[in-house]
Amino acid sequence: MGFPADIRDREAGDGVRLAGNDRGLALLILVHLGLGCVSLIFVAQAYSHYHIFFRYESLPKAIATIAAFAVLTLLFVRASFSFGYFVGYYLFVMIAGYLWLNTFSEFGYNHRLSGFSAAASLVAFLVFALYQPTLPRLLTLSSRDFERLLGCLVLIGAAIAAISACYNFRLVSIEDIYRYRETLSAPTVVNYLVGIATTALLPFAFACYALRGSYWRASAVLIVLLLFYPITLSKQAFFAPAWLIVMLAATRLMELRATIVLSLLVPTATGMILFVLFRHSLFPERSAMPIFQLVNLRLIAIPSLAMDYYNEFFFSHDLTRFCQISFLKPLMSCPYQEPLAVVIYNWFGIGGYMNASLFATEGVASVGPVLAPVSALACGIVISIANGMSAGLCPRIILISGALLPQTLMNVPFTTVMLTHGAVLLFFLWYVMPRGAPEQGH
Repeated sequence: MGFPADIRDREAGDGVRLAGNDRGLALLILVHLGLGCVSLIFVAQAYSHYHIFFRYESLPKAIATIAAFAVLTLLFVRASFSFGYFVGYYLFVMIAGYLWLNTFSEFGYNHRLSGFSAAASLVAFLVFALYQPTLPRLLTLSSRDFERLLGCLVLIGAAIAAISACYNFRLVSIEDIYRYRETLSAPTVVNYLVGIATTALLPFAFACYALRGSYWRASAVLIVLLLFYPITLSKQAFFAPAWLIVMLAATRLMELRATIVLSLLVPTATGMILFVLFRHSLFPERSAMPIFQLVNLRLIAIPSLAMDYYNEFFFSHDLTRFCQISFLKPLMSCPYQEPLAVVIYNWFGIGGYMNASLFATEGVASVGPVLAPVSALACGIVISIANGMSAGLCPRIILISGALLPQTLMNVPFTTVMLTHGAVLLFFLWYVMPRGAPEQGH
């Protein structure tokens, strides 16, 4: 006997697909692009000292650029959910923001070349990132072994938190973290372990426990995850538990692709509404502007602005040829002894220590704008392999356990995310995880 159509669609792993759903998704993405551009206008009004500008005379050119770029919406409408879809959409929004800022930028580099390079790099990345290959399954854990593995992951995370607390532990409000974060000091290996635990191991354990209904164990994972906030004084550590809960709830209510779009659209729109209310004296500044700064400036605008900064700097300075990668640096003659984030901050003097995405770091900084699409293509191949390693899993497991990686990839070099943030380890966990578990009613 065949299954009803809605059950077949649910088992296909992309939520319940309704008639016209793809058209609705396309409209949602186009609305998001439009709101993103308006958000950057608001950011330019509030933070022009960050070299973020807006001029009405350049508006027609900016609109035409974004309209042409919006054709890539078709890729996301036609593709099925995968980890590459999740990552690709966040990077799509980031590049759209850069193309908008590029139109108004007052820096002196070749803006046309860099704009074409950024768009081509995204296309090169998506060609493979949206593809899910079939990989041979050489190792799959039994249910009992997997259960033991989950327990070990939580214990490892708790042990890393305890070790890290021996070096840094300070209870401060989120407004004061920048006053103390520069004083944090820990061995490099401890910092790596913290990144791996908070970005990969603990979110994976939370997703597995929560989706099979082990809510007490899932709550324990969130408590361990929250303990890393006074250790790292990081906004991501502070908001990570809430973000995982939101993604868990959202994936119960919506198709996964729509969840991904709304995960950026809703915070952007919220920040914009609060900004407008504040500008019209309908909402206090102390409540509106911190949210607008966190979401619309830091979460959305800064990753795009980093592309502008990196293009300006590396059009007149030596390229790194990948020497910024820690294990390659001793083997090469590198023109920069400090981390690139420090180099960029020292040059511009604003924006903080601005790490940047694969398009800026492995692309513009390493090989220049002409060869940047080749570098992006290689990164897309890695993400495609990750798609293959997660094939057959419940898609909610992939989305929730990987919920912190797309935002990290917007702000951190690709190689750093793969290694020191534990992405490769998460991919391996997906690969060895028994299929059909652990979600109830999948």
